[in-house]
Amino acid sequence: MFILVAYDVSTTTREGRRRLRRVAQVCLNFGQRVQFSVFECSVGETDLVRLRHDLLEEINPDEDSLRLYLLGEDPSRRVEHYGQKQSQDFDDILLV
Repeated sequence: MFILVAYDVSTTTREGRRRLRRVAQVCLNFGQRVQFSVFECSVGETDLVRLRHDLLEEINPDEDSLRLYLLGEDPSRRVEHYGQKQSQDFDDILLV
């Protein structure tokens, strides 16, 4: 399943800046950054549950915002991209 994760973490405090780094790290564990606070992830049902759980553990719902957009199985039919940083093909070979 293809998912778009978007978040806005309050960084007015040291704890907020820490949360921001930790939320980004959780997202990096599941996908790729496409904007500062937006990630594309390709996950199965089990990973979706884990991703959601891990993110909800990190944010402060009184100060932060988190959105998960479930886009289905074929991102090429749901995503249009223009400009820098082409999206990674999750079905292609990933070289790190």
